[in-house]
Amino acid sequence: MDAIVIPILVAAIVVILLVATSVRIVPQARRYNIERFGRYRRTLQPGLNLVLPVADRVNTKLDVREQVYSSDPRPVITEDNLVVNIDTVLYYQITDPRSAAYEVADYLQAIDQLTVTTLRNVIGSMDLEETLTSREEINTRLRTVLDDATGKWGIRVNRVEIKAIDPPNTIKEAMEKQMRAERDKRAAILHAEGERQAKILTAEGTKQKDILEAQGTQQAMILRADGEAKAVERVFQAVHRNNADPKILAYKYLETLPHLAKSENNTFWVIPGELTEAVRSVSSAFADHSTMGLPKNVQAEEAASGHAADTADDSGTQEIEPGPQNTAAAAADEVAKQAAAAVNNAKAEAEAARTPQVPGRGKPSTD
Repeated sequence: MDAIVIPILVAAIVVILLVATSVRIVPQARRYNIERFGRYRRTLQPGLNLVLPVADRVNTKLDVREQVYSSDPRPVITEDNLVVNIDTVLYYQITDPRSAAYEVADYLQAIDQLTVTTLRNVIGSMDLEETLTSREEINTRLRTVLDDATGKWGIRVNRVEIKAIDPPNTIKEAMEKQMRAERDKRAAILHAEGERQAKILTAEGTKQKDILEAQGTQQAMILRADGEAKAVERVFQAVHRNNADPKILAYKYLETLPHLAKSENNTFWVIPGELTEAVRSVSSAFADHSTMGLPKNVQAEEAASGHAADTADDSGTQEIEPGPQNTAAAAADEVAKQAAAAVNNAKAEAEAARTPQVPGRGKPSTD
């Protein structure tokens, strides 16, 4: 009994093992390459698949989803003989599992080396400035070269990106100094432009202010001149209308003289040359008035005495007595003295106005 059960159990175990080895379940987005007796047979698709036990075996298991591969920084020499470190990022996808397994031994290493070689070819034709500013062009050229080379490997390169470009430290310092200098230059230019605009606006404002002030001064002077002209015209009209005597004008002239020295800004006072003529006119006016004021008998006596004087002059024996003419002369002398006193008083007032007074003391004596 035991001799029959044992072979049956062994046979059952063998059958179970054969069934287990003949069934392959492939997950989604996976591909299995099957070899039969060492030769490629087929590629298993996702799901339940049956294979021959012992004869078929799974050679490679591949993921057909899009993969990301980041390479290590690699030194690359630019056209201007500067060494920069560049690391890239690849986005690829396996489109043919058979070619990816049998056309290349290690497709990741092959892609990495091809990327480095292509980078050196592309960067070698650019200087550092162009390298830093032409990333999109470098990415496009890398993708074109890699797509052509990896097509026969059953791999499609969807995208290539340069992750970083690291120039030497000395170049970084020089670039930072250059950037700082450019920023300082732009700041100085902007500051100069601001000052220029400010000065222009200030000059425009000053110009407008000066123009308006000049126009205001001009109009004020015109109005003042018109007012003075009208005042002088009215004075002359009043003088001519009233038929003023030149003697009255001379007397007014003498009255005005003391007022000329009352100005605070006068440092000296000039006596006009017409003073003598004015005094003479006033003197003659007083002489005429003294003659007109005498009685008729006195005028007759004056006439007679004048005739006698003339006769005495002719004969040389008559003496001259004081008469009305001498009185007129005395009046003229009195007017002259008054005018001189007025002038002296005006000078004294002007001197007192210029002399500073000390607090606590009285006014300076005018004697």
